[in-house]
Amino acid sequence: MGAAVDRYRTLRLCANGGGYEAVPNREDRVDLPRLRDALAGSGVEVVDARVMLIARLEAETTISQRGRILIKTPDVALAQRTLARLLGVLDTVSASGSARSSRSG
Repeated sequence: MGAAVDRYRTLRLCANGGGYEAVPNREDRVDLPRLRDALAGSGVEVVDARVMLIARLEAETTISQRGRILIKTPDVALAQRTLARLLGVLDTVSASGSARSSRSG
């Protein structure tokens, strides 16, 4: 895995126990249109809600504009696989251009 892994803390269980969350180590903006295109190009169904994407990976996954990732499953192994796949796509997008900017906001 590439640089995207270093941007995220370990998954943590959400307060309601219904999913897992990955929070970036520092707040960055995600280039959602590029990520949407990369996910869709790899056959993933994606809903673009402007400030977030909802991707149908192994588990339904929400990616916010600020980099927070919510994986909707109580199964930690499934959440880890889903996050690994998403981070792989983020690395691919980053390698082809900037999927993230250093701006906060």
